[in-house]
Amino acid sequence: MTAALVLAAGAGRRMGGPKALLTIAGETLLHRAARAALGAGCRPVLAVTGAWDPGLEGLAVGTVPNPGAEEGMASSIRVGIAALPAAQSVLLLTVDQLAVDEVLLRRLLALAATDPSRPAACAYAGTVGIPAVLPRRLFPELLALRGDRGAKALLLRESAATLPFPEGAADLDTPEDLRR
Repeated sequence: MTAALVLAAGAGRRMGGPKALLTIAGETLLHRAARAALGAGCRPVLAVTGAWDPGLEGLAVGTVPNPGAEEGMASSIRVGIAALPAAQSVLLLTVDQLAVDEVLLRRLLALAATDPSRPAACAYAGTVGIPAVLPRRLFPELLALRGDRGAKALLLRESAATLPFPEGAADLDTPEDLRR
């Protein structure tokens, strides 16, 4: 079974507050991402959050607070991987890519299932990135990540299988992005 980590601990300084708590169509971005991961069949789904109420009532989603979130994405990946029970692989996703939905995640999980020993990632803007599925054999390297970077170097080194997702290049970083 593939677990999912929704990386949502960022303070959202450029956005003026945590992006995870922004609401679109009556649903927070965190709730939306967690719902998509659940709908795609991931179990368990864990949300790595900051020091705020994640508001995930009604969803079968665990929460893992990240007290070191100011370090960046690597700290959230470490905290999340350390909290996972025995999973064969992990789907990493964030809350700020509005084009991510259950259909995309199902397609990515199906691609990952074709070779479970190899990572699978979305391809956009001339590179690979999240959402991405990484096999358990890479968990020790995920636990060793540091700073404000994710798993991109691993995905590139491992020649991740790729799913075209040009919409993945658009994410929310500023209030201007949200208005668009």
